Amino acid sequence: MYTKEQFAKLIDYTLIRASGTADDVITLCREAKKFHFAAVVVLPFWVGLAVKELEDSDIKVCTTVGFPHGASTRSTKVHEARNAVTNGAEELDVVMNIGAFRSGDIDYVRREISDIVSAANLSGMTQDAKRTLVKVIIETPYLTKDEKILACNVVRDAGADFIKTSTGTAQNGSDVEDIRLIRSVVGPSMGVKAAGGIRTVEHAMDLLDAGANRLGTSTGVAIVQAYDPDELLKASR
Repeated sequence: MYTKEQFAKLIDYTLIRASGTADDVITLCREAKKFHFAAVVVLPFWVGLAVKELEDSDIKVCTTVGFPHGASTRSTKVHEARNAVTNGAEELDVVMNIGAFRSGDIDYVRREISDIVSAANLSGMTQDAKRTLVKVIIETPYLTKDEKILACNVVRDAGADFIKTSTGTAQNGSDVEDIRLIRSVVGPSMGVKAAGGIRTVEHAMDLLDAGANRLGTSTGVAIVQAYDPDELLKASR
């Protein structure tokens, strides 16, 4: 069982809606500092503001690449990754080119992810030699089981750190069975992030039990406030 502090450190607190304002980003960052989440996830335009707000804190700044459909050209996504790291992002949530993948152009998808990983880390080396964490979104609701397995292998072989289930824009992005499948494919050493519709402690715990080790949600504060390890222990007896 996790302590409340350990549980919060498994959450990426997310604000990726188009209508989000500077004040919303500032509020997100201040709440993240209060609850000590793993990271905040903001759209690329807001990276600089989030970095400023989270200076000298234990919260990472994460942003998106190719959001939400992954269908930008490879060079565009590589530039976006470099720009994000230059602006201070320490983690990237990269949307795989889903259309290219489902068309069978696996070599293109693998090369794109590898290029983004390389570009992000080379950009990071110019600042303080920290490695940039790259999480690749495979958008599980759009894939068959065989496609999910293939996507996991492609992403792992391309050098990414995490496989993430969904952008949150597709239905049922945080399916427990998907997490269980992904973990069975990638083994214990690779990160697995669940995202999309995580709104309750029970759902969060089911995903963690299935093999996720990071959760992306815009309702992080409510979930952490509702998390009571003593009550969960009682319920499990």
